[in-house]
Amino acid sequence: MPESLSNKSRLWLACLLCLLTWLWPFVADADEFAVSVKKAEMVLRDERYFLSADIDYQLSDRAREALQNGIPLFWTVQVQVLRHRDYLWNKKLLEKEIRYRIQYHALLNMYRVRNESSKTVYNFSTLSTALDMMSAIRNVPIMDKADLAQDAHYIGGVKVIFDRDALPLPLRPIAYINPQWYLSSDWYLWSLKE
Repeated sequence: MPESLSNKSRLWLACLLCLLTWLWPFVADADEFAVSVKKAEMVLRDERYFLSADIDYQLSDRAREALQNGIPLFWTVQVQVLRHRDYLWNKKLLEKEIRYRIQYHALLNMYRVRNESSKTVYNFSTLSTALDMMSAIRNVPIMDKADLAQDAHYIGGVKVIFDRDALPLPLRPIAYINPQWYLSSDWYLWSLKE
């Protein structure tokens, strides 16, 4: 009887080692890539609120490889204004999106960033300068001061979402399984002041 328990323990240990060996490439690279909102604020100017935000895009090797092969990558910067309520969940007052597309053009040896919301296009010679452009959101009009009640408390929020559904069809299943394609941020929240 003790020998059979020993064999079961060995089997469990062997299974655990196999699983860890299989997962190690994903775990080892976990902190080398991420997208995060470092800072965001809305400033009141001329009776209108304007958004400024700093975002850090650290692409994984898989995402860089896809870009080098001409595959466009899409991110959506989602902006929300919520009215804080004590007894019910917060009420969504406003939601706005800024969508970016980045693609490498091998013949021209340049990266093209397109703001899908405003239809403006920018060309860059390096990936880092293209990502720097996407990282700095400045003075985007969000809402009028008149849309906010003076006696209420409001929360601003910014989140960056990587659109895996915009990838080519053969790449999508891999993008949902491989953590190197988890390139979305958490919510960055702050109290909105007048």
